[in-house]
Amino acid sequence: MSSKVWVAAARRVSVVLAAALVAAACGSGGSSDTVIGKASGGHLTIAIAEDQPGSSLKGLNGDYSGFDIDVAQFVAKELGVDPSGITWRSTVSADRETVLENGSADMVVETYSITDKRKKVISFAGPYFVAGQDLLVRLGDTSITGPESLNGKRLCSVAGTTSAQEVKDKFAQQTKLVEYAHFSECITALLARIVDAVTTDDLILAGYASQNPELLQVVGKTFTQERYGIGVRKGDTASVSKIDDAISKMISTGAWNSSLQHNFGGTGYKIPSPPQVTER
Repeated sequence: MSSKVWVAAARRVSVVLAAALVAAACGSGGSSDTVIGKASGGHLTIAIAEDQPGSSLKGLNGDYSGFDIDVAQFVAKELGVDPSGITWRSTVSADRETVLENGSADMVVETYSITDKRKKVISFAGPYFVAGQDLLVRLGDTSITGPESLNGKRLCSVAGTTSAQEVKDKFAQQTKLVEYAHFSECITALLARIVDAVTTDDLILAGYASQNPELLQVVGKTFTQERYGIGVRKGDTASVSKIDDAISKMISTGAWNSSLQHNFGGTGYKIPSPPQVTER
């Protein structure tokens, strides 16, 4: 064999070996900085809330429960990660993009509304639920009947969300906005009469109302549509596709509805139909 023929043959072998290595990497779960890449190692770090009854709540024993927790565990299981392989990372709304960008969480499952602004810095799978923004008030308060009645009122929401500003911009320009880091702080302020109402998604408010039925009530007049997605790092499209498949399976098997019934049944919250999983 001449030297030229030998070199050509060696190059062909190198190309074949390189292609095989790429295929092997993809088959084992993809790049190590993607969700499916991390999941291939049997572990995921998932950012969640710790103070949202029915959605994501940290108990006195340190365990988490709620619809978001069930969704996160179902998705993780479909990606090959058992519950024992999940590290839960409590975070606040204002830090949800940050924990993905700095790599301290692989996914965010935290009543996380899909918006065009957020899609500029992260990617979303889903939606896995569609909620609507509403108001929580003290039981018996008939002065607040919807967002239009909030002029001159003190309205509380959480930093990093768009809920309160939505009310001020579109419904009641004279609303006085108050922000805290946690929803539980808004609830305390409402009970202490520091604020007059709390606004966020109806699913979250229903959880708080169910904990304090003798003190609080949801107005019951939604005025936005909030599509909850699972946040991942920007551009992780392969993981988004796998997560979408997992969400679709949770819905089709009935596990989605069972979780909502378990976490919100008996609260008076009307469970909606499941969404179409279409986000890309």
